[in-house]
Amino acid sequence: MDFKTVLLHISGGVARLTLNRPEVHNAFNDEELRELTEAVKLAAADPAARVVVLTGNGKSFCAGADLNWMKSVLSYTPEQNEKDAAVLVDLMDMLEQMPKPVVGRINGAAVGGGVGLTAVCDIAIASSEAKFGFGEAKLGIIPAMISPYVLRKIGPGPARELFLTGDRFSADRAKEIGLVNEVVPPEKLDEAVNAKVASLLTSAPNAVAEAKKLIRLVPGMSAGEAREYTLAKIAELRSAPEGQEGMKAFLEKRKANWIK
Repeated sequence: MDFKTVLLHISGGVARLTLNRPEVHNAFNDEELRELTEAVKLAAADPAARVVVLTGNGKSFCAGADLNWMKSVLSYTPEQNEKDAAVLVDLMDMLEQMPKPVVGRINGAAVGGGVGLTAVCDIAIASSEAKFGFGEAKLGIIPAMISPYVLRKIGPGPARELFLTGDRFSADRAKEIGLVNEVVPPEKLDEAVNAKVASLLTSAPNAVAEAKKLIRLVPGMSAGEAREYTLAKIAELRSAPEGQEGMKAFLEKRKANWIK
């Protein structure tokens, strides 16, 4: 499928998803959000894609909301604003709950919604030149839609400062608070992303999906619920074809059949 604001390329087990509005620093508008949502659905459904890499074209990763789009919402009713905001929330839900690992290639500035996209990546690798920020409070609003994803990633401590001040912060600070996993010089960004993708491709696809589900569900369970869920899940996966193959490959000192 051809998109105007997003690029999707699937090859070698990897779906590379690129925000493609470099002239406005990949800022969101309604068209880009719709196309990005459709591209994420395609990547999730394609069996040829085992890892998703999310990045931006040009100097920025994502500068949040497009200015022209922001002008249009000034006249929205509360009901229209809620419907409009739900599009971004649904997109981030889809990315966070995708059974395939999502690697963020944070090539430049990530602001507002761009920080939200960073937060829903399972692994985020940032250029040392990338800058981050929650500027909403300076506009008289709050980072409401992205807050559940960001707070799950960095916790409330750093958010108390960053949500309230709206100040920009460095890639090193983003790593310190757990928003990104690794910071590298710009010229090393592709090398670092490709190395992480290669590592992910050696993990069993269903095991990765189940691990993501484990991470999402277990923190909200009681001790009894977690015991019941985890015991049932390990019993299920040990006897499943993928678990059998993985354990046999280890014991036989050979590569598992999902490693190309």
